[in-house]
Amino acid sequence: MSARERLHHTVVVPTTGRASLHTLLDALRTARSPLVEEILLVDDRPGEPGAEPLAVEPGLPVRVVRSAGVGPAAARNIGWHHARSPWVVFLDDDVVPASDWGRWLEEDLASAPAEVAACQGVLSVPLPGERAPTDLERDTAGLASAWWITADIAYRREVLARLGGFDERFPRAFREDADLALRARARGYRLVAGERRSLHPVRRAGVLASVRAQAGNADNAVMRAKHGRRWRRLAGEGPGRTREHVATTALLLTALAAATRLRDPLWRKVSGAAALGWAIATAEFALRRILPGPRTPAEIATMLLTSVLIPPAACWHRSRGQLKALRVSRRWSCPPPRAVLFDRDDTLVHDVPYNGDPRQVRPLPGVSEALRSLRDGGVLVGVVTNQSGVSRGLLDRDQVDSVNTAVENQLGPFATWQVCPHGDGDGCRCRKPEPGLIERAAAELHLLPSECVVIGDTGADLEAASRAGARAILVPTTRTRPEEVRRARAAAEVTRSVTEAVERLLEGAGR
Repeated sequence: MSARERLHHTVVVPTTGRASLHTLLDALRTARSPLVEEILLVDDRPGEPGAEPLAVEPGLPVRVVRSAGVGPAAARNIGWHHARSPWVVFLDDDVVPASDWGRWLEEDLASAPAEVAACQGVLSVPLPGERAPTDLERDTAGLASAWWITADIAYRREVLARLGGFDERFPRAFREDADLALRARARGYRLVAGERRSLHPVRRAGVLASVRAQAGNADNAVMRAKHGRRWRRLAGEGPGRTREHVATTALLLTALAAATRLRDPLWRKVSGAAALGWAIATAEFALRRILPGPRTPAEIATMLLTSVLIPPAACWHRSRGQLKALRVSRRWSCPPPRAVLFDRDDTLVHDVPYNGDPRQVRPLPGVSEALRSLRDGGVLVGVVTNQSGVSRGLLDRDQVDSVNTAVENQLGPFATWQVCPHGDGDGCRCRKPEPGLIERAAAELHLLPSECVVIGDTGADLEAASRAGARAILVPTTRTRPEEVRRARAAAEVTRSVTEAVERLLEGAGR
């Protein structure tokens, strides 16, 4: 793959068909890079698969896939699974890329070293110049300084495959991006800021928009369960107002409870004191939101109403999230692979150089049991193997097939066999580290390469998987070069045995 081919990218836009989508597509008509392979719209409108299709303007390399209301995290996963380019650029359907966005995107991707998992674009939020911004406008403006948001961010597809993509336990467009970024950083990757620019206009919203937004407190509880108490600092977040909201809500509940016993002088005092405390806390919160704003009658009325409703709403959703967090482990369980593709020699069986004799086939320890675990779990298994001895005249294809048959006789059936008979100088696309064997195996299994995991013992196995967009796990042997092991360890994708690799896959999938 040439340096320029490594910059090829797919733009993924999850959408519910908002009018802003057409503004985005119109901007991409001129702003897109020549290296974009396609613009993939994930239609996440609820409904049946036969619903009215999205109206897409001609003249763009657009493909639409349906996700039918699964939510933004799952919709993005569907999008990048359909992508085949080295990079996947996520855009929200309400951003407007600048006219030179594509040129700067190429610069951003070209300057990203191998350890960079993602590159974020620069986001600008237009605010009114003739007056102070409203509470909604200030909240939206916060996106300009937020870390790793998916409004405009490019991820390496191989990193998405290794991490399992977005955690679909985040049902809203909130925190799923920070969670993915923290998992990437925990695996040793870097995330950087680029130079390309996009505009994020302020959307219209109802009076109670800030109250509805408190549902995100449930996601905050999940973030804490997954990433620990310091997750806000790690994600570049401020401290939040959870404690203040809890105290305000507690005062309100105390005042209401004591009010049921007003005949008792003591409870009357408790009720009055709690009500006064609640009023002071609510007034402080309301003033904090009113003073920076335009202070129009409508804005003041909205701030007063929502400042009363937000603390109990925040506490309710936080409590709901805490219950959900009890079922969430700190480690994200990757979606189970649909298929595992194995190298043959020194991975499944002992390596006999240019072996054409079925009698010399000897499985490695634990391999048979590992394969049985995969098959019992409904995971397809296949083999992708280089056999350059055919090209060199050291054995023929019939001998290779007879050895493969012996492997099946001892280890059970494989859903696909992909063999490259070529040598280094033949210029084929199937010999690993080229991706052809993985791509052919996935196609035969009616899967995308990103739904497969490759297990092998050399850097060629890792490189072939990376180029195809599949996840790879290295199981080193005596012929594995030290630099290949170091590269695999940098991505936490190295195990001591095939058994350990399979256990990692099945445990990570929550099986």
